[in-house]
Amino acid sequence: MKKAENIIVGISIGDLNGIGSEIVLKTFEDARMLEMCTPVIFANVKTLSFLKKSFESTTMLHGIDKLDQILTGKINVLNVWREGFTLEYGVNDETVGKFAIKSFVAATNALKEGLVDVLVTAPINKYNVQSEDFKFPGHTDYLNQELEGNALMLMVQDNLRIGLLTDHIPVNEVASHLTEALIRQKIETVRQSLIQDFSINKPRIAVLGLNPHAGDGGVIGKEDDEIIKPVIKKMFEKGTMVFGPYPADGFFGSGQYEKFDAVIAAYHDQGLIPFKTLSFGNGVNYTAGLNKIRTSPDHGTAYDIAGKGIADYNSFKEAVYLALDIYKSRNEYAEISKKPLKTKEKHL
Repeated sequence: MKKAENIIVGISIGDLNGIGSEIVLKTFEDARMLEMCTPVIFANVKTLSFLKKSFESTTMLHGIDKLDQILTGKINVLNVWREGFTLEYGVNDETVGKFAIKSFVAATNALKEGLVDVLVTAPINKYNVQSEDFKFPGHTDYLNQELEGNALMLMVQDNLRIGLLTDHIPVNEVASHLTEALIRQKIETVRQSLIQDFSINKPRIAVLGLNPHAGDGGVIGKEDDEIIKPVIKKMFEKGTMVFGPYPADGFFGSGQYEKFDAVIAAYHDQGLIPFKTLSFGNGVNYTAGLNKIRTSPDHGTAYDIAGKGIADYNSFKEAVYLALDIYKSRNEYAEISKKPLKTKEKHL
């Protein structure tokens, strides 16, 4: 297994008119971070050197043109572009969006090729990144296309883990997306992630109902009884510790979530509203279910405070920590999986 400082963390810089550059550079102002990993920021060293002046970052940057020039103990910046362009904090700019995607695509390619070990993405603006070459609602959908596996958004903060059956789709389309195959796949993805990524041998998973009161016996919608419940029952009978569907309204306020290793919500806001309420800005968005590791902070570009030097970088730092923890867990899981099980000798 690699030494900690040799774990290479690829970082896509996100929207440069937002707080991405600030939270990335502030994270690595602490020299102890470089004992845990070697960061490689996919951007341009001149651009970041210019931007860091606005929030008085003391971070020293090491510009490189190729990934074989990475140095441990340094904050490496791979020059993904050379051209200059106008930056204005807080402005929604299509040109800036294009450079955010240049950074992200280059970092993803490096991840695919094994040139970086994990990927941590700074926030993008989902509107200004759209183009003929990039027609995705966000990072997760692109990664699902480029990497092996089935991507699932899993929000993580300590022992609180919330996954989603559906993510970036309109609320009026959620019910039509819920099929037995989808629910089964998402539950299995969460279960496998808890085992290999979080070292939980026999994970307990709760599934929230789609409708108020989980349908109230069919009075408030039939999806819970006719689609969700039968899948849970079948999977439980085959050994998966999955329970529900639970009425979502009181599930978190009552502390019921603490009895489970993960919770699966039916749609985006059903899961993310309680998560962001409970995580206090320290949460992480982890893309579970893929053959590579990607994390990100649980917030957006924050145009309103960009360039003011007041952005809270804890969520980004936690995203780095989680990526490193999962990398180590996966390596340990792989090692254990290779070892033959010991059996007791029979005495005749």
